Amino acid sequence: MNDIHWIDYAIVILSVMAAVGVGVYFAHRQKDTATYFSAGGKIPAWAVGMSIFATLISSVTFLAYPGAAYADNWILLVQGLMVPLVLIALIGIIVPLFRKVVKLSTYEYFERRFGILARMYSSIAFSLGHFSKAGTVFYLVSLALATFLDFNMYAIVLILGVVIIVLTLLGGMEAIVWMDVAQGFLLIGGGLICVVLLLFLPEGGPTEVMRIAGENNKIDFGPYLWDFTELTFVVMAMNGVFYALQKYGTDQTIVQRYLAAKNDKEAKKAAYIGVLMSVPIWALFMFIGTCLFAYYHSHGAPILPEGIKADEVFPYFISHELPVGIRGLIIAALAAAAISSLDTDLNCLSAIAVQDYYVRFKKNVTDGQKLRFGRIMVVLSGIGAVGVALLYIYWGGEGILGALFALYAIFSAGIVGIFLLGLLSRRANKQGLTVGICAAVLFTAYAVLTSTKVDIHGTGVKETLLDLGSWNFSHHKYMLGVYSHIIVLVVGYFASYFFAAPLAAKELTIHGYLEERKAKKQALADGVDENDDIDVSPSF
Repeated sequence: MNDIHWIDYAIVILSVMAAVGVGVYFAHRQKDTATYFSAGGKIPAWAVGMSIFATLISSVTFLAYPGAAYADNWILLVQGLMVPLVLIALIGIIVPLFRKVVKLSTYEYFERRFGILARMYSSIAFSLGHFSKAGTVFYLVSLALATFLDFNMYAIVLILGVVIIVLTLLGGMEAIVWMDVAQGFLLIGGGLICVVLLLFLPEGGPTEVMRIAGENNKIDFGPYLWDFTELTFVVMAMNGVFYALQKYGTDQTIVQRYLAAKNDKEAKKAAYIGVLMSVPIWALFMFIGTCLFAYYHSHGAPILPEGIKADEVFPYFISHELPVGIRGLIIAALAAAAISSLDTDLNCLSAIAVQDYYVRFKKNVTDGQKLRFGRIMVVLSGIGAVGVALLYIYWGGEGILGALFALYAIFSAGIVGIFLLGLLSRRANKQGLTVGICAAVLFTAYAVLTSTKVDIHGTGVKETLLDLGSWNFSHHKYMLGVYSHIIVLVVGYFASYFFAAPLAAKELTIHGYLEERKAKKQALADGVDENDDIDVSPSF
């Protein structure tokens, strides 16, 4: 896959240089933490929405979804389909809550509701999880780019790492949002170009593509069995519900964007844009995989190399079938997706370090000191993410890193359960939550250790980390997160009855929202004009 024209190289290099240029352009505005971490709350809703969308659509989507659809069907999309179903009603509650309670860190809400343990647990879980995610994204995108460009993987990781650190360090959230906008359009454009080409390349055009897809059940979401041990529609649907709540209710990368909008109305609009744009693009990349299958199984199509894996088909198509220029644009879109995801991670990890730790342990700090510390943490986070990626390449994503990330999964159990417990119940208290977290961590440890196989000794033979025979966790790995969240929610709620504690303030729960809505309806019934400013909002 090394027959790349110099024009393609030029397009990729220019797109990467543009990211640095955006950081330099916005650098002079980054004079305080409000601007650096939340763009001063002045970004228009459509741009914040595009940024949310670009953050959700990473290079993993770019590479994994076409491969999954080529090999099987659209079952992975079920998770995404759950997102709008869950969030359309909840965004109106979640967004104003966080904008009133949170100064910068999502996990300030957790402390207000349950105390310092909940905040530390959730912020550490987010940080560890996003370091592992950053390593995965770096590894996958460097593998793809190295294949396309005939370039050393280590060099690609280092180059991308420097670009992302510079963009984030200089431009802050403002640069990230506007770069996300450009990268989002590039990603959409690249996907649409591939679909159009794939629909018309086979003999017979779109009709033949759909015929082959239909005969092979490629556009399908099954199996529809009630079985938690396999990847089924039910498993993906349940996972999707908690994925939606985790991303939009507990994830710093999304909540920080709520704060970048001008007001509550604009923030809610941005959240809706992000949700409603993501699902069609997820579907677009699934459809690319379906079209790839139809193309390579149509009459007169090129023969794929023997032994090629499903997730290698899309990169092969890009390298061998796309014309000069278009190929460079698609590769640039892949790099853009990685940059869009990783620059967000660095800024958010820095924000958490500042708000959850620095200001807690160093009293009476000035805003300038916080900004300086935040910049230092951007650099250190970037170096750490690059280091994880280099280890991923060295160990091939297996061995020690596999075991390490399994431990991360254990100690990040039940974050959505914490959020739901705090939002839905006034009776739940910090003592009950502590019991719930302990139960979830113990369960997750059992499930992960008895179901995860890694090449611990580097011999090529994968072994279960803890083998209990018939007592091993046998359900699909996607159910692990579902169970851990439910355990925190259920155990935490009932355990709270064993500890004396006052009811939580309504303003920190859904009850505050319901009371506010009831008051507004009553005010309208009493003859107050609906255009008047009805000040009945709870004092978060």
